[in-house]
Amino acid sequence: MKPHFHKVPITLQSSFSIRHDIKPDFGNIWHYHPELELHYVIKGEGVRFIGDNISNFVPDEMVLLGENLPHTWRCKDEYFQNNPDLTTEAMVIHFLPDCLGKYMLTLPEAYLIPKLFEKAKSGMVIKGKAKDKLVDLMRAAVDATNLDRIIILLSILKTLAETDEYATIVTSKNTFYQSNESETLRINKICNYTLSNYKKDITLEEVASLSNLSVTSFCRYFKLMTKKTFYDFLIEIRVSHACRFLIENKLPTEMICFDCGFNNVSNFYRHFKKVTGMTPLDYKRKYLN
Repeated sequence: MKPHFHKVPITLQSSFSIRHDIKPDFGNIWHYHPELELHYVIKGEGVRFIGDNISNFVPDEMVLLGENLPHTWRCKDEYFQNNPDLTTEAMVIHFLPDCLGKYMLTLPEAYLIPKLFEKAKSGMVIKGKAKDKLVDLMRAAVDATNLDRIIILLSILKTLAETDEYATIVTSKNTFYQSNESETLRINKICNYTLSNYKKDITLEEVASLSNLSVTSFCRYFKLMTKKTFYDFLIEIRVSHACRFLIENKLPTEMICFDCGFNNVSNFYRHFKKVTGMTPLDYKRKYLN
């Protein structure tokens, strides 16, 4: 989908920003920015969209996003019910590639950092001991001042650049287009409608009318913006929710099938294997074992 440019607030007194947010939800605007982003979820669950990847997110997940990589974290529906006891919490660092000076990236001792920035363009889920170390560094960065901030950022970059404990998020080489305000509103409207109604039969006529387009024009527009059909987009959202239900292990697979909007079990199994590369049973065994 076509993302919205987001201006990250960084003060003149700072070379990068660090936030510790506690909010009702993470918002739902699909956006991008020239800063890299290190995002650690402390509390919150839902579906994240990064590039053309749709996956679930859970607490204790850390993601590094490269410059101008479109993304949004969309919480589960429960987070939008005005429940004061249900909140999200995250630590987020934003920094430009040359925030410590353009010449630093050319230093022979810093050769791993440009390589890291290149890998980050596809998004990275950070895991293992590297993630644990980075969490401690991020917590320290929240309250750090002056040179301590720079030292901590260098330690974060060193840890990220040297680790092999990560998974790549975006595997395609698609280019994501910048958007104007009207296109941002249109694509976010489609996205939010789909996330709120994925359990039901959504027709092309419904989403086309939301976009003020004919069905033919909508299909062409959606494929151009997302590099996939609306039907494929809907299937991926349904499968991502099914993955979460399977991991929670509270419902039988057949019930999950219908709760996620599939109208028969054989279709569910076929689409699930196409998206994840494994059957629902294999997926459950992998994550529960």
